[in-house]
Formats: sequence, C-alpha cells, structure tokens
Amino acid sequence: MNKRISIEEAVNLIENATLCELGEMAFAKKLELHPDRLTSFVIDRNINYTNACWVDCKFCAFYRHVNEDEAYLLSFEEIGKKIEELIAIGGTQILFQGGVHPKLKIEWYEDLVEYIAKKYPTITIHGFSAVEIDYIAKISKISTLEVLQRLQKKGLYSMPGAGAEVLSDRVRDIVAPKKCDTATWLRIHEEAHSIGMKTTATMMFGTVETNLEIVEHLNYIRELQDRTGGFRAFILWSFQGKNTRLLESHPEIMKQSSNRYLRLLAVARLFLDNFANIQSSWVTQGSHIGQLALKFGANDLGSTMMEENVVKAAGASFRMSSDEMIELIKDIGEIPAKRNTNYDILEVYA
Repeated sequence: MNKRISIEEAVNLIENATLCELGEMAFAKKLELHPDRLTSFVIDRNINYTNACWVDCKFCAFYRHVNEDEAYLLSFEEIGKKIEELIAIGGTQILFQGGVHPKLKIEWYEDLVEYIAKKYPTITIHGFSAVEIDYIAKISKISTLEVLQRLQKKGLYSMPGAGAEVLSDRVRDIVAPKKCDTATWLRIHEEAHSIGMKTTATMMFGTVETNLEIVEHLNYIRELQDRTGGFRAFILWSFQGKNTRLLESHPEIMKQSSNRYLRLLAVARLFLDNFANIQSSWVTQGSHIGQLALKFGANDLGSTMMEENVVKAAGASFRMSSDEMIELIKDIGEIPAKRNTNYDILEVYA
C-alpha cells in the first residue's frame, strides 16, 4: 500500500522537486486511478444570476454594489433563455452562482431552483457556493443545513467549491475579509455531504498565501473527504488580477507562471489520494497549458464554458468548443469522453 504524502513532504515537493519529476509522479498516480486513459469534459454554461454583492472581495472584478448602475439581477425568463441556448448545443449542466446579493432570501432561491428543475428537467443544477449558502441562512434566519435541505428538495443537485480561495483565515482576512471563514466553508460542505449532496473543492492560488498554507488547504479537504467521500473533484486555478483592488493594495503580487500552476497541480494529484477527479483549469491557463495539465495529474478538462463572466472580468477570456477539447485530448494520446455532473460517461470519442 502506498504511503500517504504528509504536509511536510508536499511542501518539499513544491519547493524542491523538478517539474519533470513532479509530472512523472503525478501522471503515474493519475494512471493508477484512471487506467482507461479517458479524459472527460462536460458541456455546460456558467450562469451568474446577479453581480450585486456586498462581500467586496479584493480579488474580484465582477461584483457591483446593489445600488450601482451596472448591478443586475437576471429574471427567471432571462435565465430560462440561457438554459434553452445550452440545451440546443447538447448541454447537460448549469454552473449556477452569483454575487452575494444582500436582499435575496431563501424563498427567492427556492422559487428559482424549482422553476429551472420543472421547466428544464434534463438540466442538472450545480449551484450556489458555501459563501452564498452562508448568507442565505443569515438573512433568512435559518441554519445553513436547512438552506441546503430546502434547495435540494426543490431540485438543487450539487454544490460547487467556489468561495474557498485558500482555506487559511490569515489569507482570507486579507483578500476577502467579509467572506465566511475556513471552518464555515468546510462545515457547509460537510452538511451538504450529510444529506447526499455531492460537491467539488477548489483553490485559487497566487495572492498572498505561502506554500504551507496551500498544502494545509489540501489537507483540510483531504481530511473531509476521508470522513464523507462527498467531493467529486478538485479544481485549481490562479488569481487573475486585472481590474482588481487586491493588486492596488498588494502590488508585489506577481502573475503566476505556467510552471507554478503545473507544480501545484501535480502535488495536488499526489496529495489528494482520495479524490478521483482533478480538473484542468484551461479557463485561466489557456488551452495548451490546459492540455499539458493532463500530463500533470488532471483527468478532466472541465467545462466547455459556453458562458463565463467572473474570470473574464479579471482579464482572462479563453474559450474552447467541445470539438477543440476532443482534438486536444486526442493529441496527447488519450480518449475524449463527454460526461455529466456526476462524472458518468455519456459518450466516448474513440
């Protein structure tokens, strides 16, 4: 039985292993978990139902205050039109999240989820971050567990890992001081897992975190996965700084290199031995580094991302169609496969 990598060993790998060594180790680990060499992707749309937000994250260029002219809240009909466009291209999932709107209570979210689930039953709703769930609970004066239960009853299928950034309260106090703390983010995911709702885990690196804090983040989610088995996947991406206040207050923050991204991705694959799936973040890295990530532990190319607004607002605007994904996967000798939210394979492109 393989010995589990410790926090200290993971930090040492980040700081001292060569990129080639990390790639070889991570790719070997990936093949242990996925010997069929299938690389999956999902056809979905990221619907940001509102950009109105009171949390004021310093790393975000997307949000607006609710009273600003550019603030918006999509109507159910506008959301429906976006879903119909997704269905027309064979989509199966919406990644549904928005700013933390200061006025929307649980009843609005219940009505929205019910509207989508009843009108578009073929579409899986993968939505609402732990940060959103936390605020919905507070403004509605109910528990976060009740929020999850009520939304699940209306048709919410799973929850994304957004809002994690780096699970270090020191880091969170700098980049997003109004967001829920590490313990709350972890608790809400554990509550979701307790009612049979799967989630994903994420990390946004490249702000003010240390290598140790990165690995501690990985350890938090590995420990939770040991307890619940409720995470479907891990997704890593780099901070995109254009148009953000964080770069104004911390001009020392540098754009993260492809080398740094691949190193951290490889270590994540080695450390997260209880995660079946790791996504490549081509949305922030571009298609070719996204492809290379498949040699550094990723087994999933993520979403075709029919629509994406948050990362785009911060300066990254890469796009990729399903045909392009299929060609990139085949180009490195792997087999492309379209999946659903649950990572069930829907179609293989041999």
